[in-house]
Amino acid sequence: MTSIMLVCAVLMSLAVGVLVAYWVCLAMFQVFQIHVKQVQARRALGAAVQVARG
Repeated sequence: MTSIMLVCAVLMSLAVGVLVAYWVCLAMFQVFQIHVKQVQARRALGAAVQVARG
């Protein structure tokens, strides 16, 4: 009985670890999406300024 509880605890710990890692990855991808949008906006603004100068 004790070994079954130990195995269940280990499996539950692994499952929680996988879920936490998944959530961290999702959060980081959201941060990178925000960064990508900022870079796109900055490049578009820079291109518009160059066209206006040219």
